[in-house]
Parts: sequence; structure tokens; C-alpha cells
Amino acid sequence: MALQTVISTSMLYLVMLILAKGSDAGGISIYWGQNGNEGTLEETCATGNYDFVNIAFLASFGNGKTPMINLAGHCDPYSNGCTGLSSDIKSCQAKGIKVMLSIGGGAGGYYLASKDDARQVAIYLWNIGPVVLDGIDFDIEGGTDQHWDDLARYLSGYSKKRQEGVLVVGALKTCLFYYVWVQFYNNPPCQYASGNVGNLEDAWKRWTLDVPATKIFLGLPAAPDAAGRGFIPVDDLKSTVIPAIKDSAKYGGVMLWSKYYDDQTGYSSSIRGSV
Repeated sequence: MALQTVISTSMLYLVMLILAKGSDAGGISIYWGQNGNEGTLEETCATGNYDFVNIAFLASFGNGKTPMINLAGHCDPYSNGCTGLSSDIKSCQAKGIKVMLSIGGGAGGYYLASKDDARQVAIYLWNIGPVVLDGIDFDIEGGTDQHWDDLARYLSGYSKKRQEGVLVVGALKTCLFYYVWVQFYNNPPCQYASGNVGNLEDAWKRWTLDVPATKIFLGLPAAPDAAGRGFIPVDDLKSTVIPAIKDSAKYGGVMLWSKYYDDQTGYSSSIRGSV
């Protein structure tokens, strides 16, 4: 596991920097936007189950491309139909929920061709619309490992020019981040096996020792069908897994993929009191 790299095909890195002070309590982060049957963003925040919502994904950008968001059946970006999200984002933020835009994902076309390309993408992200997002989430599963640190630094620079406590992102090696979500599924060496938390606990310790983040989240599928492997039953999570990692000073909570699958199982509702 190459913790020093920004991109890995075997371990998904979801990274963000938060300039504002974070809470010491564990929270739940959810991904929304990849299934039209998962409810609106406003409805997602109204459940009261989530502390962070990642809007997924800005899936096409870089190398001179016009950035394009892909929110499955939620809205049509080609007709500017996604601009209506602004009111939903404000509704979520009014409830104290942090809303991030996730860039990348497992499909789409994106990579940064140069340092200037990274600067142009940063300009786009900084001026993305009438609302102020709480952060940009790097879900980099493709492309190359070049210039993501440049993108993080440009975003950080923009945030310092604005006195609103806005959150920005960072690639792992820049040390410009507050939270890191780590995917502990579809990665057998790092996963929980029924009755055996050893591999997951060892991987957790490596992450907390090697990554200079303030808080690290346990990334999990919200349903068995949400991933090829790595789903943890609620009882096992509450009785075995969470107690094994919760005393870590860097423990931040649980990240779930995704809102659609969470609707099917009620996973977040079942674990909320234990996170």
C-alpha cells in the first residue's frame, strides 16, 4: 500500500482539507448523486443521519476540457439543469451539514496535463456557482498521479484570499487536509473478515501513523450490493470494529457508499448512535 502516493488503483483515496476546526465526535459521511432513485440532496440532509455529504461526481475535467458534472438521473448538466442544486446546498448547510463536490470517480475522463492545467481547474472550482461549497473531495481513481498536489495548493491559495472559513482539499503529500476517508472494502488485505478484525485494525494503524491528517474515516459500503466485498454487518461494526479503532486520536467516523444503498438497508440509522 503506497501511502505516499495520491492515486492508487487498489486503495481509494478521498481527501480534503478543512480550515475550520473539526468536531471531536465521530460523524457519518455519505456520497450522493449517482442514482436518481436516492432522493434529492435536500431530502438526504433532512434525514439527520449525515454530517458530510459528497456530491458525486465532477467526472470530466482537465487537459483543456470543459468541466462537466455527472449526477446520474438527478439533473441534466447540458441544459444547465443542475443549477437548482444551489438551494439544496444552502438547506443542508443551514442544518450544519458540510457539503463537498467530489471530483473524479470510477468513470469519466479526467487528468491534469500540467501545472497550468491544475491552475485552470482550480479557477473553475473556486468560481463554480452562487453558493460556497464546504470543500472539494478528491476521488481520483484514474488518470495519472501528476499535478494533484498542484491543484491542492492552488485551491489552498484561493481559500487564503477569502475570509469565510471555506474548506479546501489537498493531495496526501501536501499535508493540506483535515479529513481523509479511506476505502476499507474491495481491498482484501485491509478488510474485516467475519469475526476477525485483525487486518482492518492493522491497516487502520498504518494509516493513522503514516498519513498526517487530523481525522481519518472508515470507508464502508452501506449494503452488500454496494461493493464487491467488504460489507460489515451492523452488529459486527458496533460490537467489534468500531471499538477496535474508536480510541484512536485520529478517528473521525464512518464514510458510506452511497445514499441509494443506505436507503435500502438503513445502515446509517442503525450505526448513528455508535459512531
